[in-house]
Amino acid sequence: MTELARQAASGLDADGGLGGQHVLDRLIGLLDLERIEENIYRGVSPPHSPTRVFGGQVAGQALVAAGRTVSSERGVHSLHAYFIRPGDPKVPIIYEVDRIRDGRSFTTRRVVAIQHGKAIFSLSASFQAPEPGVEHAEPMPDVPDPESLPTLAERAAGYEDTLGLRTQPRPMDIRYVNEPPWVTRETGERPARNQVWMKADGTLPDDRLLHVCVLTYASDMTLLDSTLARHGVYWDFDRVLGASLDHALWFHRPFRADEWFLYDSASPTASNARALATGQLFARDGTHIATVVQEGLIRVL
Repeated sequence: MTELARQAASGLDADGGLGGQHVLDRLIGLLDLERIEENIYRGVSPPHSPTRVFGGQVAGQALVAAGRTVSSERGVHSLHAYFIRPGDPKVPIIYEVDRIRDGRSFTTRRVVAIQHGKAIFSLSASFQAPEPGVEHAEPMPDVPDPESLPTLAERAAGYEDTLGLRTQPRPMDIRYVNEPPWVTRETGERPARNQVWMKADGTLPDDRLLHVCVLTYASDMTLLDSTLARHGVYWDFDRVLGASLDHALWFHRPFRADEWFLYDSASPTASNARALATGQLFARDGTHIATVVQEGLIRVL
């Protein structure tokens, strides 16, 4: 285990705060996988994990494993992943990388995450060398600046903290543009979209792969809010069971994950205990940086 990962797993660098650079450094440590053999890496989970590994964590770690087998000149442009089994946060995760193809313009990797001898997650990622081409993009929605919005802890004030919104360390600074689902479930609003500003709560090193992996980690946060808000329910406030089933990301343009980006999501359809959510991510200057699509299991008991 690397020293950064060891500290992240044990919480040795924690000083009791809930955000800031020291908490972000623990996320950086979680993404600093240990190489144990050619194409084989090992990752760990933080000590304050819930009963199963956070999906964004395993996706981010798997992308790190894939990226470490690819030339730094090629950036990841897409990933497609399946969550197969719940991850056990008490034991390390082994990531096996299959070098599918190294072409003149594109590189393809497949990663399988393994615990207790079984696959818990699989990911395919494609990397591309820089290349000129046509350019266009939809404009960013008109929203307030992030500094004018309450923090996540301020939004959660006065509500039962079953999700640790005020008490769990968070490496991402999250600011809801619209009222969060635990509020709209009481007001009767049923918003069709969910919008949040996000950024890493500190400064990240100038490592393009790390910024992409941090964004991948964050992309599993708040995405299914757009589904729950339409039905007036929310995790732990109601009898809702859910899990990410699959996750796809397309990276369009360069960005920094430690600068504000808008996560604009919606849920176009839900049926058969599954809900589809889509998200567009924009840098603060309006640049369209990424697109996300996820199907989640949603069971309202």
